[in-house]
Amino acid sequence: MRIFKAALALAAAVGLSSAAGAQTYPTRPVTMVVPFTAGGPTDTVARLIAESMSRTLGQQVLVENVGGAGGTRGAGQVAKAAPDGYTILLHHIGQATSATLYRKLPYKPGSDFEEVGLVTAVPMTIIGKNGFEPKTYKELVDYVKANKDKVTYGNAGVGSASHLCGMLFMSKVGTPMTTVPYPGTGPAMNDLVGGQIDLLCDQTTNTTGQIKGGKVKPYAVTTKERVKSLPDIPTTAEGGLPVEVAVWHGIYAPKGTPKDVVEKLNKALDAALDDPKVIARMADLGTEPEPKDRRSPAVHEKFLQDQIAQWKPIIEAAGVFAD
Repeated sequence: MRIFKAALALAAAVGLSSAAGAQTYPTRPVTMVVPFTAGGPTDTVARLIAESMSRTLGQQVLVENVGGAGGTRGAGQVAKAAPDGYTILLHHIGQATSATLYRKLPYKPGSDFEEVGLVTAVPMTIIGKNGFEPKTYKELVDYVKANKDKVTYGNAGVGSASHLCGMLFMSKVGTPMTTVPYPGTGPAMNDLVGGQIDLLCDQTTNTTGQIKGGKVKPYAVTTKERVKSLPDIPTTAEGGLPVEVAVWHGIYAPKGTPKDVVEKLNKALDAALDDPKVIARMADLGTEPEPKDRRSPAVHEKFLQDQIAQWKPIIEAAGVFAD
């Protein structure tokens, strides 16, 4: 009987301790892991909201870049982290596509995390080097079909947003291109601006400045409607070959993170997405915060599962895997 009472007392103490921990969270800085190199579009989104989230949480949210393996190295690091809310992940659409792209992942994207909330869905742009022969998106499609062995397409590595967009574009055109993988979006963009590669498809958070600066040739945006910050660039549908893809971003915590902690993180994210400075900066980058009704952990969880199911047949049909 004494042992039983002692066990009950211990369980109660642990419960009280956990509750107290959730109430006081956070008592130290929070690390937000970005599974890509610094300076890329996902890193830009992370640093934009981390500053605002820091003010709400009362502790600094530090961005740590853990690139490599198409985003799976950083995601795997967070999956194995202590479920205490002090290590979180900001990932893009790759959190869904990696479930199929990688057949031997050491974690499960759809079940080894607690979804915190969706952040933003970033449009993508299909851009070419200055001086590239095709003048319009329609001409580009025809040119790629006629010169498939000559056209070079850069991406930020298998599983990256630029890789996914390129794969979808090639499947729609029905023609492969010579693909040039890079260790990140920055190097790929540098080579496009320098004329070493012909094409790139990447997020507006990374391409808007280059487009407005006249450093690259824009062909189309991959959304149903034109992007407000780039009103003169037509959609792919307007060019006769719809290629629709947006790079959504979400925040994750390790599986088992207390619900109260997840809720605090979600509230901090919600406040950041309502921050006028964040909204204005996102607009400059060609995107906007997710609507209020799409920011909850429950909506994020369902959306992730739907995205995993949507991309699975596309990736399997392409037969392109990362392992």
